[in-house]
Amino acid sequence: MSNNNTSTLQSYVDSATGAVQSAVGAVFGNSSQETEGDVKQKKGQAEFDASHATAKVPGFTASSSGAVTKDSEDRTAGSWAQTAGSAKEFVGGVIGSENLKQSGREQNLAGQEQEARGQVNDYASGVSDRVAGTLGGAYAGLTGDRGKQQENQERHDVGKTQQRGVEHDVIKQAEARE
Repeated sequence: MSNNNTSTLQSYVDSATGAVQSAVGAVFGNSSQETEGDVKQKKGQAEFDASHATAKVPGFTASSSGAVTKDSEDRTAGSWAQTAGSAKEFVGGVIGSENLKQSGREQNLAGQEQEARGQVNDYASGVSDRVAGTLGGAYAGLTGDRGKQQENQERHDVGKTQQRGVEHDVIKQAEARE
């Protein structure tokens, strides 16, 4: 886990603060204030990018926090069913077998549904872990229990990684449809 934990919320705050600071500098002709605001905005964008940074390989997601999560079996099996269905559909089209082509279409659709179920489950689980980790970490911080605070931060990071993995897949699927 990273000691420099990135936060989407902090990236928004830094970007907004930078925008205001830059605008104030521009209005009053203070170029150093304007430059500082621009730097703060760029820092906010870098924090946002780091907060959303994930490495996605089939079946797994790793994030900038160091957390690694495994995709649900439904996501993995659904993806493979889509691939097999597409192959059947292609072969059916090439050899002129309408039955094989239709079977491939059905398998592909069933795979899409199965993967979508897995994505919903993984996303919901990620949100749940993020919220529980955040609340548990806040309570542990108030009570001074550093061990529990670290444990809850890791739970938060795993949830965030799981969520980002689903987001990555959904964006990739949307781009493929364009």
